[in-house]
Amino acid sequence: MTTATRQARAKKESANSLTSRILALDAGNYDLKFWDGVGHPKAIRSVRFQLPQGRDSVRYSEASPLVELPDGTRFHFGGQAYKYRRQQQTVIENKVELSRLHLYACLEPWDNTTEFTLSVYASTPDPVKSEDAIRQQLLGMHEFKRNGIDYRVLVERVEVEREGMGAYHYARRMGLIPESGYTIVVDIGGGTWLTRLVDAEGEVIDENVMDRGGTYELATSISFDRRLTDALGTSADPSIVMDGFRAGHVYADTGLSWLPWLEEHLDPWFKGIFQTVRAQYTPYMARVTRFLVTGGGSHLISERLQGRKLFAVMGDPQFANVRGLFPILNGAQLSF
Repeated sequence: MTTATRQARAKKESANSLTSRILALDAGNYDLKFWDGVGHPKAIRSVRFQLPQGRDSVRYSEASPLVELPDGTRFHFGGQAYKYRRQQQTVIENKVELSRLHLYACLEPWDNTTEFTLSVYASTPDPVKSEDAIRQQLLGMHEFKRNGIDYRVLVERVEVEREGMGAYHYARRMGLIPESGYTIVVDIGGGTWLTRLVDAEGEVIDENVMDRGGTYELATSISFDRRLTDALGTSADPSIVMDGFRAGHVYADTGLSWLPWLEEHLDPWFKGIFQTVRAQYTPYMARVTRFLVTGGGSHLISERLQGRKLFAVMGDPQFANVRGLFPILNGAQLSF
């Protein structure tokens, strides 16, 4: 037996001995959401900083992990990345190209081990364009460090779903989807928003993915408002405005709020989305029995939709898609 053959056999035997794990991964432009079917899904702010070789990192944590690749390249993810200068925002990048790094950021230790095989259930706005690239990045053996701990992970399976359809499947399990008629899923994310027209059997019969127009566009509009920039005395960062959408509409720790005039920016943004939806699906509207509104930005418009018969806004919308991505095991309904 040659040395190469022995090494290949040893590697195969080692891989076969690893514990199997399942992870649902919704790597969004604003948050990296992930769930292993236990407890509540988790999120990491989708911002990172690549550390120079000679620089120590600030404190890392599960919510803000430090990832180190075999070549020594290091990336600090999450809120702590804001403590460095010139951090990188996924919302203005191609998140598909970051699939491998995003997976590493979300892989917490499992049952006190960091060596396991993994099945990944992921989503992307346009699987036709991106599914092959995501699979190529994720399938195979991965060795890296996360928060100073060595990982050895064999990704054996990658399933890629249309973004937003996880939320649809979850809503259906929750009884929010009528048994007849069409459902229009409106998923409002950080960088994009998208729609899926779904029939009663769960088949997508039409769809539209808007590369722009998510909450980052709303945040950019607010960031240019002189009432904010004059009060700051400098330009405003749209990404910090996005953070403020979940923290009382306040800009970082300055105490400055755009809430008194938010409606001036929110109203045209909201109308732009739903006018586009109605225009696209006009031929189908007579058969639509539900608008399902989901995504991390949907909380901004939920009050406007309350009491409207056709509309259902997902509870905990930030995590609806990742919950629905996780497979039903052994045909059993998972407890949420």
